[in-house]
Amino acid sequence: MDYSKRKKEGNKAATIGIAGNIFLTFFNISVGLISGSFALVAEGAHTLSDIATSVIAYVGFKIGQKPSDTEHPLGHGRAEAIAGLIIVIFLTLIAYEIISLAIERIFFGGQFIAPTYLAGVMAIIGIIINILMSRYIINIGKKINSPAIVADGKHQQMDIFSCIAILISVILSQFGFTFLDPLVGLLIGIFILKAAFEVGKDNINNIMGKLPSKELIDEIKEISNSIDGVYGVHNIRVNYFGSYATLTLHVEVDPDISLRKSHEIIHNVQDSLTEKIDIVQLVIAHGCPYGEEYDHKEPIDKM
Repeated sequence: MDYSKRKKEGNKAATIGIAGNIFLTFFNISVGLISGSFALVAEGAHTLSDIATSVIAYVGFKIGQKPSDTEHPLGHGRAEAIAGLIIVIFLTLIAYEIISLAIERIFFGGQFIAPTYLAGVMAIIGIIINILMSRYIINIGKKINSPAIVADGKHQQMDIFSCIAILISVILSQFGFTFLDPLVGLLIGIFILKAAFEVGKDNINNIMGKLPSKELIDEIKEISNSIDGVYGVHNIRVNYFGSYATLTLHVEVDPDISLRKSHEIIHNVQDSLTEKIDIVQLVIAHGCPYGEEYDHKEPIDKM
């Protein structure tokens, strides 16, 4: 995907996320206060955090789009994974506040009051909006290989379960189970904490160099082996930079061909991989004589 199209898709995801969450924040808190639902007010605080995380995700996306320079020869792609980790910190703080307030309300809040039906109506609206928003944002994030936007979409996805829990608690509160409202607020905090863990794990793996999928390795081998003069590839290493990756590999060629011919085959492999695999922006290939086995960790003159 070219830069301008990727930027346009990223802008759309950020705009939808921010606009939708501004709407949900205002109405969740307003309806929560009017209806007497602590869980809905907690969800309003959660959607307020969604606005901040959407902004953080967008900033990370923008920085990640900057071209390479002398200080960052491989580009700024890891800014998106760093933005994902900032989102994790923000989510953890929000989760702590909600869980603390919920525990205080459950054990020291006195008599529980059943929320009115308005809280249930708002929960249904929240379910619909969050399903549409989270699917849209995650699909765009995957389409343009943006970990920051995918992280934002997964965070948004947690709101669906929160709203379902709020709806159930409102219904059951009408039958005397009034303690469920602050209990759902506690569950919302736990949901946020779970989302923070998952987002953090994904982005740390991205920064630390996660293992590529078997499908990607198989695709690299298939494309490389389709090039005339290639007898096989090994020592494949994928280095992720947020929305893109660099690739190093050893290419097996006929040991008796000229250096010029070997050079041509290696370049054909590099060009073909960058052309056919969207996520790969740079390929560094090393030629190896086919049929000779040696330990790549040891100097050749010691073999």
